Amino acid sequence: MSRRPFIALAIAETLSISGTRLSGVAIPWLVLSTTGSPVLTGLVAMTEMLPYVVAKALGGPLIDRLGPKRIAIICDSASVIAVGLVPLLHLLGLLTIPILLPIVFAMGVLRGPSDAAKQSMVPDIAEIASVPLERVTGVVGAIERLASTAGAAGAGALIALVGPSQALAVNALTFCAAALVVAAGIPILKHGSKAEAAGLPAYGRELAEGWHFMRRDAVLVAIVLMVATTNLLDQAYFAVLMPVWTRDSSHSPALLGTLFAVFSGASMIGAAIAALIGERMPRLLVYTVAFLLTGFPRFLVFAVDSPLALIFAILVIGGFASGFLNPIITAVLFERIPKPLIGRVTSLNAALCWALIPFGGLVGGALIDGLGLSSALLLTGLAYLAATLALLAHGSFRSFDKRKSADNLLCS
Repeated sequence: MSRRPFIALAIAETLSISGTRLSGVAIPWLVLSTTGSPVLTGLVAMTEMLPYVVAKALGGPLIDRLGPKRIAIICDSASVIAVGLVPLLHLLGLLTIPILLPIVFAMGVLRGPSDAAKQSMVPDIAEIASVPLERVTGVVGAIERLASTAGAAGAGALIALVGPSQALAVNALTFCAAALVVAAGIPILKHGSKAEAAGLPAYGRELAEGWHFMRRDAVLVAIVLMVATTNLLDQAYFAVLMPVWTRDSSHSPALLGTLFAVFSGASMIGAAIAALIGERMPRLLVYTVAFLLTGFPRFLVFAVDSPLALIFAILVIGGFASGFLNPIITAVLFERIPKPLIGRVTSLNAALCWALIPFGGLVGGALIDGLGLSSALLLTGLAYLAATLALLAHGSFRSFDKRKSADNLLCS
């Protein structure tokens, strides 16, 4: 039993997620502050997220073939260059929207396989450390929220101090450090068979195998439908609705970062509790209640222009509830996927869950232009509530609580 790979994964996830959260605040603020256009802000967000989703979906067979460690190191190392171009070009006075778009496109292409590779390491590392899977997914969830909290808080402070473009230099450093930690602390993990065929036809067969496995599992399909919808609405919220609310309310980017940090900090506490009691929780009940608390109230409180004290209270409640979601989803996912298919199925599942995110910023910008900020917030909140409740009518989702063996699934 060795805890070193788990610690290395925890550190690498903290570095890469905190850096990504920093760029998630800095890039929309950069575009909004320089152009004043919510639609352009949404366009830039889509330009990053669309290739992220596609690259994550297509990268699964490569993760199974080459191993998640190698993919994570290659992609994080290349991300250092892509992200570092933004502050460099801004310093030289050469950064424009037409130049920024291909840069954020490259950032998305690299982040997708890197994130998928790190996620696919979880069951192997749980086995190496002899720790229950739900405990590991809970700890990873807590780490994700901690990194999001640090990244969001740091983003607000850095943007206020040096500006949004130069704040991204820190993001480049976090990717560099993550690549070094993975290289030094995580052993080589190989999911697929050593005898796998090479070439594009074999790659296509492996990708199709992951797709056919996932679409036959009603629970995985139901998770994708719900999470994809709520992710679309969350992206509109984080990438456009919140920055525009902050600007229109005459607040600084420091407050925007603080709001994100409060939500993520409360979520970290929820994920930590999920790590402690995850294997004993009634999954479906916790999953449903958590989505109800983290969704509609968070949109409503901004739509009615509530006092800051109430806003912070709602974000704490919603953030705490959201901390239970990813540990449950990830545990269900890994339980239902046989080890030889982990890379391709988890990558495809994550990509489908993120498939609508690229359009979230555009949806948010279009709603603001067409209806105004308050109506846009209210409409997206109601859509979030409808997506949460619709899942309860999906009969096959009742097996969500049943724990299954992935090895048995492979034989069935």
